[in-house]
Amino acid sequence: MRNWFGNDWNWIVAGLAAAIVVPLLSFFAGMPIWIAAIIGLFVFVGLIFVLAPKRMFEGLDAKAIGRGRIEFARDLLSAAAPAADRLEASAKQIGSKDVAKRVRHLAEIAADVFAKVEANPESAGTVRRFLSYYLPRAAEVAEGFAVIEAKRQPDAARLQEVGLVLTKLEDAFVHYSDSLVEDRLDTLDTELRLIQASLKEDIGR
Repeated sequence: MRNWFGNDWNWIVAGLAAAIVVPLLSFFAGMPIWIAAIIGLFVFVGLIFVLAPKRMFEGLDAKAIGRGRIEFARDLLSAAAPAADRLEASAKQIGSKDVAKRVRHLAEIAADVFAKVEANPESAGTVRRFLSYYLPRAAEVAEGFAVIEAKRQPDAARLQEVGLVLTKLEDAFVHYSDSLVEDRLDTLDTELRLIQASLKEDIGR
């Protein structure tokens, strides 16, 4: 059911709505049960499509961007999504407030990178290593911290070592997130130079 015309949420809501509509029409409105069932079916199917979440890269001009680039970005994000989910989930399992806060920050940065790539799939190559290497490794390290911490006698030295790695990963996450902005700024700088050259040629300024 999941990922087919949406996720489980829209199917559940559609089912509940149809289950309410059919008896209301049949018992309270006096409508024949078979007509109420047909209307309920239309309500069910309609809500599945209406409530379905937005698909990745929906609304972008595939011809202008290039289908190959969009598919490349989609493959990268799809492969990295489980690691992002694991990273977010691990923050809830960590008892240390400071480390849990850092892991949540990593998850927030990852979500920001996902959003930026979805808005501009041409930038996927810039964060390919982030999505394919650093994000999965960060999830593993965060989960490892939670495992060590859960022991009756946690190894303080190992916890400190893992915590330091998470700090360095945070720097890497920020670097890759900012690199997506730098790409846009490079484009802006190019546009500014072209505009200035055109203005100088057209009006002498």
